Amino acid sequence: MSENMRKKRAIVLFNLGGPDSPEAVEPFLFNLFNDPAIISLPNPFRYLLAKLISHRRAPVAQEIYAHIGGKSPLLELTQEQADALQAALNADDEDTTYENRCFIAMRYWKPFAKDTAAEVKAWGADEQILLPLYPQFSTTTSGSSVKDWKQACHKVGLSAPIKTACCYPTNPGFVDASAEMIITGYNKAVAKAEELGIAKPRLLFSAHGVPKAVITKRGDPYQSQIEKTAAAVVEKMAIAGLDWKVCYQSRVGPMEWIGPSTESEIERAGKEGVGLVIVPIAFVTEHSETLVELDIEYGELAHEHHVPIYERVRTVCSHPKFINGLVSVVKQTQVELDEKGSDDYTVETRGWWCPDEHSCAVAKQPGGA
Repeated sequence: MSENMRKKRAIVLFNLGGPDSPEAVEPFLFNLFNDPAIISLPNPFRYLLAKLISHRRAPVAQEIYAHIGGKSPLLELTQEQADALQAALNADDEDTTYENRCFIAMRYWKPFAKDTAAEVKAWGADEQILLPLYPQFSTTTSGSSVKDWKQACHKVGLSAPIKTACCYPTNPGFVDASAEMIITGYNKAVAKAEELGIAKPRLLFSAHGVPKAVITKRGDPYQSQIEKTAAAVVEKMAIAGLDWKVCYQSRVGPMEWIGPSTESEIERAGKEGVGLVIVPIAFVTEHSETLVELDIEYGELAHEHHVPIYERVRTVCSHPKFINGLVSVVKQTQVELDEKGSDDYTVETRGWWCPDEHSCAVAKQPGGA
């Protein structure tokens, strides 16, 4: 098919977003806590609470971002992923149907969905594939971003058909890239353990936690998908007798969160004299939860509790195998939803490619705007 006859396919990459300056920290936090998927109170109560929390937490958060240059590196790293994915899709000589362009829509900071949707419309997209950079689905992340995107499309008059890739927790590309990087870090830790004359290290798959109610009341598959990812990576690593555990970080507030917590597992390792290899299994880009929380705060906690080895594995970022995995997700989404139909902007159980028994599409997304 000639270049000018190809359909224009917009691949919209969703991510959390992060402040791009110290001054952006408080409004970024307000946008986060004003999301009904995060705090499910009706307005004006959610708005007022978000104002209060963001104002109180801004000074602490600014100190956190000061460790990494005063801003989040998330946008730049996501742009690298977008560029790599676009190049890979357009380099596929077997697929001459589409001209692909990757766009980025962040949930809580720039570029916002409404601005990106306007760009997609101006480009003249014939189709859209929504691709969250969250391998495991949660109503608090992918679900919130899809809802936000649909609202943005309505605002700017973008009506190109939508096909949503909701999750890919055991995608071979993601699993292979993760396993490859983890083995490198694990082998470093094993060498240190041999020098110290201690047992082989424990692998901790640390994922961002969520309140337990998100799982029990919404039918959210996040926790089960985290466990599936970890199990798939361990199987790929094929290390006999590997000591590993799934745990959860970043707890805030008084609610009960899913566990065990990463902090408690670090403390346990200290008591047992076991070294640790920390893997941020729910993140595919570096940001404050990895560069500050895992590297600095949890590193200090490990030191305080006399953990003999603390090795942190980097996120997959633009690892070629991960990018190839995303290519396969785009293709699978296209093939399946060409047959089953695109999303109609209101019904969330159609137009979703889900390799996990469609559990993502039927999870209950909180109401509110």
